[in-house]
Amino acid sequence: MTQTIQKKLNDSAPLRWTALILIALMMFFAYMFVDVMSPLQTLIESQRGWTPNVFGTYAASEYILNVCGFLILAGIILDKCGVRFTGTLSASLMVVGAAIKYIAVSDWFQATAINEWLGSWWVSVPGSAKLACLGFMIFGCGCEMAGITVSRAIAKWFKGKEMALAMGLEMAIARLGVFAVLSLSPWLAAKFDGSVVAPVAFCTVLLLIGLINFIVFSVMDSKLDKQIGEMEPETSEDKFKASDIKYILTSKMFWLIALLCVLYYSAIFPFQRYATNFLESTLMIPADEAANIFRWFPILAMILTPVLGSFIDYKGKGASMLMYGALIMIVCHLSFAFLLPVFPSKFLALVITIVLGVSFSLVPAALWPSVPKVIDGKILGSAYSLIFWVQNVGLCFVPKIIGNVLNATNPGVAEARSRIAEEMAQGATGLTMPVYDYTTCMIIFASFGVLAFILSIWLKQEDRIKGYGLELPNVQK
Repeated sequence: MTQTIQKKLNDSAPLRWTALILIALMMFFAYMFVDVMSPLQTLIESQRGWTPNVFGTYAASEYILNVCGFLILAGIILDKCGVRFTGTLSASLMVVGAAIKYIAVSDWFQATAINEWLGSWWVSVPGSAKLACLGFMIFGCGCEMAGITVSRAIAKWFKGKEMALAMGLEMAIARLGVFAVLSLSPWLAAKFDGSVVAPVAFCTVLLLIGLINFIVFSVMDSKLDKQIGEMEPETSEDKFKASDIKYILTSKMFWLIALLCVLYYSAIFPFQRYATNFLESTLMIPADEAANIFRWFPILAMILTPVLGSFIDYKGKGASMLMYGALIMIVCHLSFAFLLPVFPSKFLALVITIVLGVSFSLVPAALWPSVPKVIDGKILGSAYSLIFWVQNVGLCFVPKIIGNVLNATNPGVAEARSRIAEEMAQGATGLTMPVYDYTTCMIIFASFGVLAFILSIWLKQEDRIKGYGLELPNVQK
């Protein structure tokens, strides 16, 4: 009878996995919105005049406010106010930001005085792009805040249980959003007469559903908190204090994980923004065909991440997986840079894309469950937020750098594409759209992988010396 009273909500497998599905679906919708414009680069260039520079600025805008300190604040809010408040706030910010971005790309907005005024200053960036950047900034604050909140929630609900498997499944479900949107976005655009508005509107509605999902999860989490409070009363030593952040910032392991994270993801997420146009340019195929190839990128990651998470839970070897993942990424980006242009085969492109997905399963499956092993639980939210903040520094600047490099290494191409797009809009036929050479950009992405590989070796060495347990299983027997 005593055991029945002492049983917590997360001791029930169906209930803790239901909680996971609710929060994972919120991230599924968020990942769809993040990449909803990725397969539409050529379309937005011809319809709204967004050059690669402008598209790079737009892609970078998602992270600007986070880099300016919002993510650090988000971690403090999470540790002070808890999972429920922070998650609801983050989901609400995503909905607001998405709504602003929808207005920015809408046909209605193009004819307004606000668009004309926005376009009158910093004229190299159209008014629609400026407002879209504002919306994407607000969305980015909510998305990154949601990311650390979900990580903290999983660590709470799966403590001493299948934590790496749960984190792996959450990431797999989220990445399914990338797979879905890379095909769904151009399909929706085509269904609505080649408009970029329909995909953005659809994903905005999905984010609203994600907010509702998190509210349902919050009801469950409230009951779990009551049970934890009754069974494990909190002492003054357990409470979060802002001064505790210094313990994070002075931890060598924290910085190794954070720097590895920013280098690895800087070679993944910014590449996703340009991948469709890269394949379109390298293989000389339409944008929808290129998007259909790259949509398979997260497939193996979706399948393998939960499997690898389960392996880490029961067998360990997390630090080794970080090394293998970085090495595979280097090989893939160098293949994109030098092999695919020589042998421009759609099958080869598909193989490299899928193998890159293997890397994208190895690193995240091992990275995020490693943080609770080196950081105290009461400051875990701040630790995740600081890692995400360091990551966002790279994700903010790298897309802009890639856009600038793409322009610099392809002189006159953006102007020629804009001119030809105008002529085609006026009914001209028989014209060929010039393409971009991405070789230098792909070398930059590969160089990030080299640095991440070096850090992964260092991380494994530190774990062997200090015994943090990164190579040990998570499940407590």
